[in-house]
Amino acid sequence: MRRVLAALTALALAAFGAFVLVSYVRGADARAAAGARLVPVLVVDSDVPAGTAVADLADLVSREQVPARLKATGSLDDLAAVRGLTTTVDLLAGDQVMAARFADPAETAATDGEVELDPDTQEVSLTLDLQRAVGAVLAPGDRVGVFVSRAGLDPATNTPTAVTDLAVGDVLVTRVAGGTTGADVTVSAGAIQTVTVTLGLTETDARAVIAGMEQESVWLSLQSTAGSADVLVTGTTTTTTGDEK
Repeated sequence: MRRVLAALTALALAAFGAFVLVSYVRGADARAAAGARLVPVLVVDSDVPAGTAVADLADLVSREQVPARLKATGSLDDLAAVRGLTTTVDLLAGDQVMAARFADPAETAATDGEVELDPDTQEVSLTLDLQRAVGAVLAPGDRVGVFVSRAGLDPATNTPTAVTDLAVGDVLVTRVAGGTTGADVTVSAGAIQTVTVTLGLTETDARAVIAGMEQESVWLSLQSTAGSADVLVTGTTTTTTGDEK
């Protein structure tokens, strides 16, 4: 009988401890929420395709209160700031509405179809996070360098080393889809925003770039902007000690 009573007592104490712990955690969450400064932001309720006019967005977005630390730089709390514009990229449900994702439809139409492929090249699209794509400031007509990293060994110390080479330079950007500024970051759901850059590559260069993408080791550099003949970055090789992702 004593063993039964001891077991029941132990179970009761365990249940009480669990209850106290859960109550404390819930209370901490409530206290944290109560102390957070809330600010209004517009959030996308359902997916919105690129090219949608702001006038048609009223029923597709809603204003929500979020902690100030979660408000993305450039997010809007009112559509009046982008009145008369259209979306330049798809807006996904749950995203904050960002000013950088709108443009004058007349300007957008004026630039459509102006970028033509260089002779003997074909288009290859790369989806990269913002820091790997020059902060997503690229535009059709820009020229970029494509850097690819590979794993290796430092001949002096025989330690793992990442070697980064300019695989191909002076590559034409034909299309860009995604964020348009380095501050244009999706905070909701903790997602990392990406940008898809389409490049005009020869068959040989395409092989090298695709191989780099398979290894998740591609970075782009801005060499010249659309309409500029000035090359800003030339070939280089960088060796970094450590594991390459």
